Amino acid sequence: MNINISIEARMTSSRLPGKVLKKINDIPTLELMIKRIKNTKKVNQIIVATTINKSDDSIVEWCEENNISYFRGSEENVYERVLSAHKHYKTDIVIELTGDCPLLSCDIIEECLDFYLLNEYDYVSNCLEMSYPIGTAVQVYSLNTLESISNNREIDYQDKEHVTPYLYLSNKYKTYNIKASKKHYMPELSITLDTIEDFNLLEKICKNFDNIFFSLEDTISFIKKNPQLLDINKSIKRKGLS
Repeated sequence: MNINISIEARMTSSRLPGKVLKKINDIPTLELMIKRIKNTKKVNQIIVATTINKSDDSIVEWCEENNISYFRGSEENVYERVLSAHKHYKTDIVIELTGDCPLLSCDIIEECLDFYLLNEYDYVSNCLEMSYPIGTAVQVYSLNTLESISNNREIDYQDKEHVTPYLYLSNKYKTYNIKASKKHYMPELSITLDTIEDFNLLEKICKNFDNIFFSLEDTISFIKKNPQLLDINKSIKRKGLS
């Protein structure tokens, strides 16, 4: 079984352009993310799913310099980009991530993947109901399930932009949402990377630790000891489904 992670990444973010290569402690956030998740059990490879736009040449160059698999596809049709990437790499099971989650860790991915593999669901995620901090989203499903979204129907803008809404909104698939355990529960915390305020918070978190492999539990403990840090990005309005 070929289990692959894809990370959607591009340089033209409207609120923080170039964010995936913006450095924290001299490490691009995309590199930070990949280093933190590269030892996820059962995963064959990590694929950066970027676009054909010239602006994303720098992402491709970084991937080539660091021996990271990548795929280039449509910027606007993210569904087609992710689908084509996993077809290209002959994926069986897709773990879909986005490049704005640099503090994601192996244990969270493994929790979602193991639940998917041990049960009979079409789609498993930890972000349908918020219990984990924002910025730790994981989605797991098969390539066949992803393909089925566009079988016998024309995909709409919502599909193209967010890839999987049809899976959890159509009531045609068996879905499951994993809720955070007590040690991981902090939905009011946002450790996503979407704005400069987010970057400032992530930088403060990372600078608190001696290495990059601190856990989500470590992060939450640090925030609870320094609750004023929540104010850095709590006013940011997050983009949801259109």
